[in-house]
Amino acid sequence: MKRQAQAAILFLLGASLLHAGTTDLYLRYVKSGLRPLLLLSAAILMAAALATAWYERKSPTPSHHPEPRVSWLLTLPLLALILVAPPALGSYSALRTGTALQEPLGYPELPPTDPLPMALTDYAGRAVYDEGRSLKNRRVEITGFVALSPSGTPYLVRMTLNCCAADAQPVKIALTGEVPPVLRPDTWLRVTGTYTPRTTKDPVNGAPIPFLKVTEATPTKAPKDPYDETWNT
Repeated sequence: MKRQAQAAILFLLGASLLHAGTTDLYLRYVKSGLRPLLLLSAAILMAAALATAWYERKSPTPSHHPEPRVSWLLTLPLLALILVAPPALGSYSALRTGTALQEPLGYPELPPTDPLPMALTDYAGRAVYDEGRSLKNRRVEITGFVALSPSGTPYLVRMTLNCCAADAQPVKIALTGEVPPVLRPDTWLRVTGTYTPRTTKDPVNGAPIPFLKVTEATPTKAPKDPYDETWNT
């Protein structure tokens, strides 16, 4: 493979990262806070590719490397990144990984909004570790995707990230009350409900899963950022 070809592949990689970083595509791979680093990496790769091509063109004896033609297959993952947007992790991954609920560092006072929009992880943390003290007599509104446990219990789930999709873990809440009679896994719901002290254990790791008593459930579109990062803030 010629040095110019290597530069072309390097430039294509940088362009792929630039495309992902300037659209919402990057949210399928990494947390939103890493966007500046992703764009910086794209700029460095593209600059390195242009410098390599310029150096090779100015060199009196262009260099060649006898790599086999199969090395061109390295371009396939790059084309896939540009042309195919992978779906965010959903119920399949959530049911095979134990809930990753962590105890919050504190419980800030909640605003008086009714119903109160809440992150799923915030509700779960308050329900389990604060025994629902700040949730009593409050209507909350939570968004997540549907997963059905092996026993048929409906879960509302958000996947959380430390860094990227490779380390994504689910946080789950179980639904009771006015639950829709037919639920399809991976459907996104906006659920309004109230706190209940009922809990269950995750069949994967035995961790607690709190319940939410549903009063209304409405299908909704997946959010721009499908991963919930509030547990890391």
